[in-house]
Amino acid sequence: MIHIHHAIQVTGGVPRETDDAIVIEDRFELLLNDRPVATMVASRDQLRELGAGYVISEGLVRCVDTVILDGDRILVCSGTGCEMNGKKQETGSSGGQSFLSPSKKVAGSPDLRITPEEVIAVTREIETELWRKTGGVHCSVLFSGGRLLAKSSDVGRHNTVDKLVGHAALNGIDLSRCVIGCTGRQPAGMVRKSANAGIPIIISRAASTDKGIAEAEAAGITLIGFSRGDRFTIYTHPSRVVLPENGTTGL
Repeated sequence: MIHIHHAIQVTGGVPRETDDAIVIEDRFELLLNDRPVATMVASRDQLRELGAGYVISEGLVRCVDTVILDGDRILVCSGTGCEMNGKKQETGSSGGQSFLSPSKKVAGSPDLRITPEEVIAVTREIETELWRKTGGVHCSVLFSGGRLLAKSSDVGRHNTVDKLVGHAALNGIDLSRCVIGCTGRQPAGMVRKSANAGIPIIISRAASTDKGIAEAEAAGITLIGFSRGDRFTIYTHPSRVVLPENGTTGL
């Protein structure tokens, strides 16, 4: 996951030798039912989750039966068949390969609500030990019922979402009752992953894009950005956030 690199650190114009922890990026081939799907640049951990989550979050399958690791190949098997035919691929703003498809509507659990305090609590957990050591990865977290279910980190922000979706798929977790928190921006491709997986609330420390907001609006996702300290911005579907009655939303 990391290697130590000898470097020169300059502070106030004064150089000194230092050893830095550097994150390692690897390349993997993903196959679905023996059919090549994607070549992925990712961190070498939670690879079973990465494979399972990618095919679900890209809308290729609804569920996964098995995931086998074979060297640098991730072999995913799904009895529901592959819905890849006719779908076009695009390279997203984060460099990840995505499959273009119409937005899926996310109903979510009808009683799912989140308080401002819970938004702050989710945001507080969006870091991992690898991030603290290297500063060179993105992180995501999965919450349900106010409880932290899983964390992921990776050189690619899109991979962190895939890993959490895969964790849920492999452990029977109902994503319609979940909240995902991310360090990364939320362009359309990132939001679409949560939509395909059925996650109704996204919290990000970073910004969104216009198309990311439009994707969340169309999919029925509550999209929260710039969650830092005690401040956050709700872009879409604010009804899932419990706000003071004297507040005004205009949405």
